[in-house]
Amino acid sequence: MGSLYQSVRLATRRAVIPFLLLTALLTGCEAQSEEAAAPAAPPPPEVDVAEIVAQPVVLSESFTGRVEAAETVELRARVSGYIQEVAFEEGELVEQGDLLFQIDQRPYQARVGAAQADLAQARSQLAQAGSEAERARVLLGRQAISQEVHDQRQAALNNARAMVDAAQAALDTAELDLEYTRITAPVSGRAGRAMVTLGNLASADQSLLTTLVSIDPIHVYFEADEQAAFASQTLLTGDASNSLKIELGGDPERQYKGTLDFIDNRLNPNTGTLQFRAVLDNPDGRIRPGEFARVEMPVARLEQALLVDGKAVLTDQNRRYVYVVDENNLAQRRPVATGRQVDERTVISEGLAAGDRVIVNGVQKVFMPGMEVSPQTVPAAPAADAQPAIAARED
Repeated sequence: MGSLYQSVRLATRRAVIPFLLLTALLTGCEAQSEEAAAPAAPPPPEVDVAEIVAQPVVLSESFTGRVEAAETVELRARVSGYIQEVAFEEGELVEQGDLLFQIDQRPYQARVGAAQADLAQARSQLAQAGSEAERARVLLGRQAISQEVHDQRQAALNNARAMVDAAQAALDTAELDLEYTRITAPVSGRAGRAMVTLGNLASADQSLLTTLVSIDPIHVYFEADEQAAFASQTLLTGDASNSLKIELGGDPERQYKGTLDFIDNRLNPNTGTLQFRAVLDNPDGRIRPGEFARVEMPVARLEQALLVDGKAVLTDQNRRYVYVVDENNLAQRRPVATGRQVDERTVISEGLAAGDRVIVNGVQKVFMPGMEVSPQTVPAAPAADAQPAIAARED
């Protein structure tokens, strides 16, 4: 019995060993097949990097202002009379000296004629008084008349001269009043609406006829707070640094370059601000007085500023950071402190140094710090001195 059990056990072992060997062989083949079928690891993603360069940059702050005409005229009649002609189109451009209104001239022409007649009469009387005074001088020398008669005729001559002067002044006044019946444009600019129309009475020095505003150049007035005002004055010297960027109506498409030409001589004690004025060229007249303007004025200059593309700066809650590529082409997260915006670039005040390579495009391909990337170097932002830029107010 025992001999039979041992024989069966031995036979079982002989059968199991080949089975185990076959199983191991099949498992190894399957592992090799899976290893051969596994895909290769993807290459590191390509990203654009820019090397940080320290460069000088001018910073600015943004202020609100209003467009005003360099010259504004409220046109009023200088003589009274009825409007005989309105000689301009409302809202159109006029040139200096163009006729705008014509007041009925006939009463004033009559006054000129009367004054001319008075002047002729006065001159005739002056000639007669002169002859009598000369005759009296001769007769007095012959002792043919008394001194009293001589003095009377001399006084009459002086009076006749005064009458001529008075008549001449009256004629000048009448001619001036006649000239005032032609109301012309004192400046070139755009005319407003006609406040007194054809056939209506215009009263001297009272009736507002229309308004004129000059259009080229045009002014932009704005006020800066005390700190910014005094900081800016150290930079606003020379022909280049007093150039301002001006945006009208909140429209980025309407941006202009203006020149600062006036700074008020005292602060406003009620607001603590100082008034500035910029000049804009406006040859086509598209800029109109009263428009809202946003003015960016230089307030500081950094000699060694570190600038990065604004797209490279990321935000994690209230913390800001960038990805820097190290010498092993690994993307490392770097917390930074940011300053003002300069066009599309951001000033980095802490966290970076000159020579660091910052990812400026493709940062979305970096899923975690320490990830390998394939950096493609792109040119850094141009130097601020080579391409002047004006910064906006810091957030």
